[in-house]
Amino acid sequence: MSATPRQEVRPGEAVLAGDGAAAVLCLRGDWTLAHHAALRRQAEALRGRLDAGTRVELAELGTLDTAGARLLHGLLGSERVAALLADEGALSRERRALLKAVADAIEGREERPIGDEGYALGDVLAHIGHTMLVFWRHVTSLTGFIGLILETALRVAVQPRRWRMTALVANLERTGLDAVPIIALLTFLVGAVVAFLGATVLQNFGASIFTVDLVAYSFLREFGVLLTAIIVAGRTASSFTAQIGSMRANEEIDAIRVLGLDPIELLVLPRVYALLIALPILTFVAMIAGIVGGMLVSATTLDISPVLFLSRIQDNVGLIHFWVGMAKAPIFAFLIAVIGCLEGFRVQGSAQSVGEHTTSAVVQSIFVVIVVDAIAALFCMEMGW
Repeated sequence: MSATPRQEVRPGEAVLAGDGAAAVLCLRGDWTLAHHAALRRQAEALRGRLDAGTRVELAELGTLDTAGARLLHGLLGSERVAALLADEGALSRERRALLKAVADAIEGREERPIGDEGYALGDVLAHIGHTMLVFWRHVTSLTGFIGLILETALRVAVQPRRWRMTALVANLERTGLDAVPIIALLTFLVGAVVAFLGATVLQNFGASIFTVDLVAYSFLREFGVLLTAIIVAGRTASSFTAQIGSMRANEEIDAIRVLGLDPIELLVLPRVYALLIALPILTFVAMIAGIVGGMLVSATTLDISPVLFLSRIQDNVGLIHFWVGMAKAPIFAFLIAVIGCLEGFRVQGSAQSVGEHTTSAVVQSIFVVIVVDAIAALFCMEMGW
């Protein structure tokens, strides 16, 4: 912009006088957005007529804004613009700064397409490498966050006055009590479906009674805890991320630190403890609901009475299967809570970031739950449990 405001508005123009090495390009008037259309037509008409020796005269140049600076860059080219920027007497300091900013923006944008186009295999390998680096960063950050939580938990455990029972009970209600209806309903329906499928297949072999074993084994060992963990991952991990992420976006986490409080102790530990208590209880509810669903289908389609169903479970299904399923619940609970809280602390400060990390928390939690469950299944198989 011009250092001295002009009262008179003069439309800008570009006049080329002379030919060859003696040619002079005179830039006059106001090169602003108001005269952009006319100036663009003049610039397009003169663009191919400028030689390397053409001299540029800027003595009569009026007001200059970013639209005019862009037209000047397109008319003069990057080399002449660089020469004008180097000549301190050609333009005032403010105009040189404006023209330099516009030139840097234009040249930076136009340089991106010019480069190595790459090739298909290289792009695939680069994408794989980038994905592995991102995965490694996630693993290291998750491991470090787990260590920080454990250190804080041990430090707080020996100081009962720092236990936050109110926050624990509030989170226990949200993560546990409020989730009972949906978990009971879904596992009841899944138990009914498993029993129906088992009855359909086993009836052809005269082994309908083994539907009881199928339902009991599947829900005590796998389906009860796995379905509960997946539902909690989608429901609770997203809630933890959204809550902590919103606090981080509103700079409430920084305010907590300014007050001398520990965000891990204040926000993370109550949520982790609440989920460690809630998930085993919800898993037990899911096991009961799934078995009840299978028992209902067995009674209606296979004429297996509830008494026979329960006695079959008592005689043929060992208690070890119940404990295998229940042992997974605290592990899943800890991982889900840690991932949900960690993604909340990763929020950058915008609503879009909150949404992205909430989605990431759900995806990571479900992925980790399934992977850990598969590893646990292989381990129990090798141990003969």
